[in-house]
Amino acid sequence: MTKQIRFNAFEMNCVAHQSPGLWRHPLDRSTEYKDIEYWTDLAKILERGKFDGIFLADVLGIYDVYHGSNEHALTGAVQVPVNDPLQIVPAMAAVTKHLGFGVTTSISFEHPYPFARRMSTLDHLTKGRAGWNIVTSYLESGSKNLGLKTQVSHDNRYNIADEYLEVLYKLWEGSWENEAVLRDKERGIFADFTKVHPIQHEGQYFTVPGIHVCEPSPQRTPVLYQAGASSRGQKFASQNAECVFISAPTKVAVKQLVKGIRTKLVEEGRDPNSVLIYTMLSIVVDETDEKAQKKFEEYQSYGSYDGGLTLVSGWSGVDFSQYQSTDQVEYIETNAIQSLLDSYVKADPNRVWTIEEIARWTSVGGNGPVIVGSPTTVADRLQEWIEETDIDGFNLAYILAHKTFEDVVEFVVPELQRRGVYQQEYREGTLREKLFAQGPHLAENHRGAKFRNLSKQDPTLSIEKQIA
Repeated sequence: MTKQIRFNAFEMNCVAHQSPGLWRHPLDRSTEYKDIEYWTDLAKILERGKFDGIFLADVLGIYDVYHGSNEHALTGAVQVPVNDPLQIVPAMAAVTKHLGFGVTTSISFEHPYPFARRMSTLDHLTKGRAGWNIVTSYLESGSKNLGLKTQVSHDNRYNIADEYLEVLYKLWEGSWENEAVLRDKERGIFADFTKVHPIQHEGQYFTVPGIHVCEPSPQRTPVLYQAGASSRGQKFASQNAECVFISAPTKVAVKQLVKGIRTKLVEEGRDPNSVLIYTMLSIVVDETDEKAQKKFEEYQSYGSYDGGLTLVSGWSGVDFSQYQSTDQVEYIETNAIQSLLDSYVKADPNRVWTIEEIARWTSVGGNGPVIVGSPTTVADRLQEWIEETDIDGFNLAYILAHKTFEDVVEFVVPELQRRGVYQQEYREGTLREKLFAQGPHLAENHRGAKFRNLSKQDPTLSIEKQIA
C-alpha cells in the first residue's frame, strides 16, 4: 500500500514563478502578488486542502544569464519583480490554524545574528508553524549587488553554511535555557539572567559573542528545509535538513536523487526515513481525462519559450541563447545549481533533451513534470511516483494562480483521501509536531541538539560568570 502522500504548495512572492507566460491567462491571479488578499485567499485554499504548508521560494537577484541581459526576465516578469517572502507569512498565519510556512532565505545575503531574530519572531507569530529553506544562492547578480565581485564558489558556499548553522543552533538552542523566562510580576523578574548565555562564537567566517535577543519560540529552531541536490548539497542536507526539496524532470532522475539523499543520511548516522523528501511537479486536473488534456493544451499556448530559457539559464549558469534550438543539452560545470543540468543529461540515460524541448518543458511547470488527467488518473500517477521513487510528497507548483490549487483541492485531495493515502485532518501542535508526530523541538540526534546546554559545556559562557 502506498504510504501517506503529502502536499506543499510551491509559491514565490512574484509574478511568473515556474510557468513564465501564464500570467497572461485571463484566470491567473499572480499579478495580484503584492496584495495581501492574494496571500490570505491562497492560505485558506491550502488549509481547506490539508496541505502541509506553503513553500516560499526566493531569489535576491535577477535572471540575466540568458542573452547576457535582463530583458526577457523583465518583459516576461520571470521571477522579477519579487518581494520579500517573510513579510507575507503573518497575514496567512492569521487566517489559518494549521498551515505551515517554509520560507527561503540565503545564508549568503544576511548575517546569522539578525536572521536568528527574524525567524524566532516568525515562529512566535505563527505559534510554531515556521520553517526555513536553507539556500546558498546561485545568481551572480545578487552577489554583485551586495558588494561581491563574483559569486563565492559552489562548495565554499556550503562551508560557510556549515558555520552559519552552527551560529544559529547556538542562538536558538543554547542561549536561553528552558527555565529562563519567568514572567514573575510580583518579584519584577521577567527572565532569570543566570539562565541566559552568550554563545561566544568565534569561527572562520563569523564572530558572534552575545546572547540571542529573542526568548525561545515554540519550536526554538524552525523546521529545516534544504533544496541542494548536488553531492555537496546532499551532504549538507544529511547533516541539517528535516525536509528536502528536490526537482528533476523524470522519475528516473528523482529516484536517483532520493537514493543519494537516503544514503547520505545513513552515512551521517541518521535514519534514512527520518527526513521527508518532496519533489516538484504540477497538476492539471478536471472531471475527465479529455477535459484535463484540453485545459493543459490551452495552458501550453500561453507558455513562453524565452521565459523558459531565462529560468534554465539562470538556474544552470549557462546562457542557452548561444545554442541552436535543436542542439542537445550537455553537462557543463558551473557555479550555479549543479544538479540542474545533471538532471537533464546524466540522471536518465533513456532521455536526450534538445534546447527547444527544455524551453517548452520549463515554460509550463518549471523543471518538474506535469501530471494531466481526471482525479482517478492523477491519483494513480501520484501513487506511482511515491512507490517508484521513494519520495514522501510533492511540492506542487502552480500553473495558474490560484486555479491550480483550487482544482487540486476540489478534485485530487478527495480522491486521495478516499483511497486512504492523504490526511483527513491535521495533527495538533507545531509544524514539526504535525510533520513528524514528535515533540516541537529538534530530535535529540540532530546536529543542532548538541548545542543545547551551552553553560554546561563551558561554564565561562554564563552571563553571571562574565559579570563576576
